[in-house]
Amino acid sequence: MIESVALESATGLFDGGFKLIPALTLAAMLALFLGVGWFFRVASVDDMWVAGRSIGSIENGMAIAANWMSVAAYLGVASTVAFLGYFGLAYVVGWTTGYFILLIFLAAQFRRFGKYTAPDFVGDRYYSDLGRAIAATTTLLIAFVYIIAQGNGLGLMAQYIFGVSYEVGVILLMTITIGYVALSGMLGATKNMTFQYIILISAFLLGLYATGWTQGWSTVLPFVEYGAQSTEIATEIDRQFTEPFADAGYYHWIALCVSLIAGTCGLPHVLVRFYTADNERNARWGTVWGLVFTLLLFLGTTAYAAYGTLLYQENVGEYTEMTGTEADTLVVLTAHLAELPDWLVGIVAAGAVAAGLATTAGLFISASSAAAHDIYTNLYKEDASQREQMIVGRLTILGLGAVVTYLALNPPALIAEVVGMSFALAGTVLFPVFFLGLWWEDATREGAIAGMFVGLFFGFGSIVNEVLPQYVGAISGDAIVPAFATVVPATSSSLVGVPAVMLTIIVVSLFTEDPPEDVKRLVRQCHSPKPMQKMDSAEDVATDGGTPADD
Repeated sequence: MIESVALESATGLFDGGFKLIPALTLAAMLALFLGVGWFFRVASVDDMWVAGRSIGSIENGMAIAANWMSVAAYLGVASTVAFLGYFGLAYVVGWTTGYFILLIFLAAQFRRFGKYTAPDFVGDRYYSDLGRAIAATTTLLIAFVYIIAQGNGLGLMAQYIFGVSYEVGVILLMTITIGYVALSGMLGATKNMTFQYIILISAFLLGLYATGWTQGWSTVLPFVEYGAQSTEIATEIDRQFTEPFADAGYYHWIALCVSLIAGTCGLPHVLVRFYTADNERNARWGTVWGLVFTLLLFLGTTAYAAYGTLLYQENVGEYTEMTGTEADTLVVLTAHLAELPDWLVGIVAAGAVAAGLATTAGLFISASSAAAHDIYTNLYKEDASQREQMIVGRLTILGLGAVVTYLALNPPALIAEVVGMSFALAGTVLFPVFFLGLWWEDATREGAIAGMFVGLFFGFGSIVNEVLPQYVGAISGDAIVPAFATVVPATSSSLVGVPAVMLTIIVVSLFTEDPPEDVKRLVRQCHSPKPMQKMDSAEDVATDGGTPADD
């Protein structure tokens, strides 16, 4: 359970009760989000799932950054780097590198495919309802795991700002998020994500600059001016930052990087951003802008780690004794320990709330579309009306929200670690079928299905292996099968899982019947140099014969 008592006695971060100015700031921010959601409320599935394919590159870049960075990036990466030192940089390296794979191999091709959801791609590309069902179920699992981490961060920030208990904070902010997403759909969520990005990056950088200035540690570039502070940290902590694999092996660092790279390319709520672009060129440029906007935050996380570590050592005690809750709030804790004004610390906390709301909204949209569009409409009732689809989608948001809110009351790990699990699941199960589906026209239905089952074994199996013992007292130890956890960690299953899934898809495809010719034309059209109109898709052209990829 969240260690609020230990945190209160150690740092005083949560001792101040209700904070008026931060609370008013957060209330105004939430009112803005609800207002935007109401103004852009949806009445059609195009707006609900893909924002009417009307989003430009810069706006989409901000939405990608806000949708993807989350509480884990805003709060969790700094704490992970601080806790794990050099090893924690795997989160920065892996997540950032994944953007380049998206940019080169997936962004424009996904937009040209022109569907509503990631499971849509699997169902149509692999001409399989079973494949669609597995992808939709995996999408729900990813959202389920990922939102737990967001609820954790939101609860901690509500606890600081409103002076309520952690549990009340989780329920309060998750309820608000569920309400505005169910109302606004993807169109309103995208508009909100633009505001959320501006708020979160402004709050993050304001806290970083203010801390550096007030402590005399930095001036105009805190991103590269924290070296002197890192050398002042106690020897045990300094060792984490100077000896790359002192606390965790080379294998696990590489495994984590690979999982985060593949996961970035497999997250359904990120990939659907390409479907919202008004054309494939803007889908590609949206990825570039998303990388730029994300780097503004990532370049500051290591500075926060160094500043927070040193301030903790000076004002509280041995950094190695920091609790999990203290680590999960390190960005806000740094501003607090630097004795910045309460209103400024509150703004930093409000930025974390904006980050959590943005990602949670994207996850709810991807989950609701998987349930309403891919499962209910495509697998159960093909003639479902738009009203029925929207009802099912909103009920999914409400149901999933209730479950993850409950589980967020007792999260299974640090914020960044929980998010790492969802990335590993996305990378292991979905990335291989997306990549091979777009770049190898001979990948078959049977190969994709077999590959996804293998991916679920490694991706979801590794999570169950390590998390279940925490909730079932009859299971002793840190994992059900310790040897499996060593080779296939829950946060890093893609290093083993992705090659296994790709090999399975290739081998099974070679021994099964080739895909239909219309599917092959569809794949070729995804690589056509011919520009597309706003609502065009590869299917529109491929049904008329298509444009060969080498024309």
